[in-house]
Amino acid sequence: MNLVVRQFRRNRFAVVGLLVVGLLTVVALTADFIAGDRPLAMVYAGKFYLPAAQGYLVDLGLSQWPADFRNKKFKLLVELDRRLPETERKVKWALFPPIPYSPNDFDLDYVITPPSVEHWLGADDTGRDLASRLIHGTRISLSIGIVAVSIYITIGVILGALAGYFGGWVDIVISRLIELMICFPVFFLIIAIVAYLPQSIYNIMLVIGITGWAGVARLVRGEFLRLGSIDYVTAAKALGFRTPRIIFRHILPNALAPVFVSATFGVAVAILVESSLSFLGFGAPPNVASWGAILAKAREILPAGWWITVFPGAAIFITVTVLNLVGEGLRDAMDPRLARR
Repeated sequence: MNLVVRQFRRNRFAVVGLLVVGLLTVVALTADFIAGDRPLAMVYAGKFYLPAAQGYLVDLGLSQWPADFRNKKFKLLVELDRRLPETERKVKWALFPPIPYSPNDFDLDYVITPPSVEHWLGADDTGRDLASRLIHGTRISLSIGIVAVSIYITIGVILGALAGYFGGWVDIVISRLIELMICFPVFFLIIAIVAYLPQSIYNIMLVIGITGWAGVARLVRGEFLRLGSIDYVTAAKALGFRTPRIIFRHILPNALAPVFVSATFGVAVAILVESSLSFLGFGAPPNVASWGAILAKAREILPAGWWITVFPGAAIFITVTVLNLVGEGLRDAMDPRLARR
């Protein structure tokens, strides 16, 4: 493990890519604290509130808004309160995020507005802040990539392990199934399935997950065939260890190195697939801030609104590039032929 870390750290591009991926992950996790219409903190009627943080609990069903905040927009609440005489005001102060717009806030005064002080990256054809939509789109894209890859990694590892360990008719059936999946153009298969399903990011995750496992299954099968004849596996069988223990404790941990590399590349591919589906109109619903959906909107108003094309396109390009750099760094670090003494 230490050797892999040292090898990875020697690849400067991979290290930079990993740092950028970490930054994107932080942005995805804290999107509501960077861009949103809920105050980070406020004093209302003499009580202290953290609406942005409480919003997570409300969305998860673990809490509920106080009566004064239910079914109300915080920005409008603060704005109307400021119009009252000072003695009647309930909002003593409110601290909003750096970008005080939610991804679906409409402002018809700023339709197709270029980057400005009010809207740092401009606004789209309905006056929605582009910076806010890009930041929340980071969460959507990374979530789809990670969940979809987790689904097909799980399927691929299980089927590949069964085929490589048991061999015989089990290997024949699973190998033919792998070949059948590989024969289909995956992207067109995904479009064909998604076209008959309601627009939902969960459906996209599921479809990408159940159509992308063939490559992982083939990798794991090959690793199991290679490791199955090694001495420690033969010794485990001779000692009478149970099959699940041999598979999951002795072989699988040593067969996962190429799977980790494949997963890194897979997240990048899943993000591209989701963006392509959204661009074609088969992806996330209109109210979901997806990078592909933003590009689809930009296509409708071209040649106006260059910023609506450039910024989401740059976000997709940068994210996919850094994920590929990390994947290449992992692949080189885990290849013993490239290790230096």
